[in-house]
Amino acid sequence: MRRIAVSVTVVAAAFALSGCASLMGRSQAEDIAQINVSSPELREGKPLPADYSCRGDQGSPPLRWSSQPLPKAKSIAIVVDSHTPSESAVNWVLYNIPATTTELGPNAAAEPPPGSGQAKVTSGKAGYDPPCESGNYRFTVYTLNDKVVVPKDGGLPDILKDIANKTIARGRLTAVDIQ
Repeated sequence: MRRIAVSVTVVAAAFALSGCASLMGRSQAEDIAQINVSSPELREGKPLPADYSCRGDQGSPPLRWSSQPLPKAKSIAIVVDSHTPSESAVNWVLYNIPATTTELGPNAAAEPPPGSGQAKVTSGKAGYDPPCESGNYRFTVYTLNDKVVVPKDGGLPDILKDIANKTIARGRLTAVDIQ
């Protein structure tokens, strides 16, 4: 029985970290619109510039996004997660970004948009925790149909679940390894 409970926990964590958490707690029949995610500093499938890793000092990289008009959009969330040979982790969660926002400049984690919040990530740090190991680094942008509500004692799993439950559009940019 313990093995089954551990397996279910691992699968749920893998879905949450992989960006597939939107499949949990939502109707699979509901369409999720696509968001185009880009960056002047990152390229799909290319290495993360060292300046945005633990070897650099630039903080979070700039991101841009666009999608079809979504009348139900109330906020934006960004989740950065990593998958390395040694672990999977969440490196940044920025939520309650105004729905009219379509880009963040460099080091937005240091000066997030007004009204937004940042979760404590896997390391226990709030804000952008730059990656250090070679692996895959996914920058996922979510359009939400409401703002994220953080329970008084809520942590990262609660925030990720709320993002998943409110997602109406999603897009991703993946960097592979670090320069």
